[in-house]
Amino acid sequence: MTRLISLMILLFAGSLFAADVSGKWAGEVPARDSQVKATFVFKVDGDKLTGTMTGPQGEVPLQEGKVAGDKISFSTTGGNAKIVFEGTASGDELKMTRTREGGQAREFTLKRAQ
Repeated sequence: MTRLISLMILLFAGSLFAADVSGKWAGEVPARDSQVKATFVFKVDGDKLTGTMTGPQGEVPLQEGKVAGDKISFSTTGGNAKIVFEGTASGDELKMTRTREGGQAREFTLKRAQ
């Protein structure tokens, strides 16, 4: 019984320290041969992340979004390829990687927008 209570406390405490990434974020995201300006709007509900990414391609919904502590992940579909985004939150900054299916991970940073 004591183990169960300890586990429940640890799980609850972990959720208290989850990164607050809800809101608008902006930065330059790596594209094929350049960087493109993009804006992300994140909504967090427990460990679920939803929202949109807006850039030259227009507004794209985020898929498979998750939050775990200070880590976030989600995907988008560009053309026929799935693009996976993973990041770590630290205050008003998100250190991100973008990986196109079959491609290399490319790093970029997002800043909280006003």
